[in-house]
Amino acid sequence: ELEFDTLVLDEAQHIKNRQTQNAQSVKAVRAGHRLVLTGTPMENSVLDLWSIFDFLMPGYLGTATDFRERYEQPIARDKDGAVQARLGRRLRPFILRRLKTEVAKDLPAKLEQISYCELTDDQLEIYKQVLAVSRKEVMDSVGAQGVAKSKMIVLNALLRLRQICCDLRLLKMENAEFTDDSSGKLAMFGELLEEAMDGGHRVLVFSQFTTMLALLKDKLTAENIEYCYLDGSTTNRGAVVEKFQGNAKIPVFLISLKAGGVGLTLTGADTVVHFDPWWNPAVEDQATDRAHRIGQTRVVTSYKLIARGTVEEKILSLQQKKRAIIKATLGGEETLADNLTWEEIQGLFE
Repeated sequence: ELEFDTLVLDEAQHIKNRQTQNAQSVKAVRAGHRLVLTGTPMENSVLDLWSIFDFLMPGYLGTATDFRERYEQPIARDKDGAVQARLGRRLRPFILRRLKTEVAKDLPAKLEQISYCELTDDQLEIYKQVLAVSRKEVMDSVGAQGVAKSKMIVLNALLRLRQICCDLRLLKMENAEFTDDSSGKLAMFGELLEEAMDGGHRVLVFSQFTTMLALLKDKLTAENIEYCYLDGSTTNRGAVVEKFQGNAKIPVFLISLKAGGVGLTLTGADTVVHFDPWWNPAVEDQATDRAHRIGQTRVVTSYKLIARGTVEEKILSLQQKKRAIIKATLGGEETLADNLTWEEIQGLFE
């Protein structure tokens, strides 16, 4: 069998799930020395770190079962500071962490702003209906089979609520005719985009919903605003990026968060809009950094659009509480949908 001297793994968060083919395949490659690079070493839980270290130093953190009992469960369930500190001490000798403020001191500032919008009357009415139904579904499921076996029901319920916050058309309701005017967030986005373009700014727009990006495409087309587009099905990513970077007359780039949140340089833009919040703010930060990176000469402003009085606000609050978990371990960020406690789930559906 071939053995390499050194194996370097970039974007190592892609092996965070030890059961995936990605993780199992790369761990089978033989090498004398191993190195990983990632901007988000933890996306779901501290168990992500176990999988990465299982690639780097097999056996150092014990088995996955031992690690879960010794570290993940006490940290996630009890917010045990002593356990967090102990894990941090074991990891830090093997981690070299560099903040952008340390290595790219000449970069212009990055400003972050949360922009709140109100739901329209149609959105609010349907949101309340779906919330009531979803709350009953979740409570009944958890009561019957527990939190762990109810995960998909919880996530699907949250998905519906978050879609309503964006645009009712994402629900694909039968015999329902909604327009751009039915979405409070779309109206706010239109105002924000107009202001940005009037100021000579170019804008990256991220959404996790390709169906929402499709509605944004329709809106831009109707208003004769030129744009570039990238999602997971885009085959000529390099050409699309080059087109945007090379043509200052294109003011907007619509991007799927998962497809374009890493690996792209889009310094032609200086404004970033996160149309809908993602569970992990570190993923959003990486997306914003498509514009805020070496080569950028202007201040970058990032806007996070949040529907007031909805699950989106609660996700933000939950993120802030969860940040402390990884900050004690690596000094970074961690938020997750998969590891919600029962108390947190109840809070989301209040």
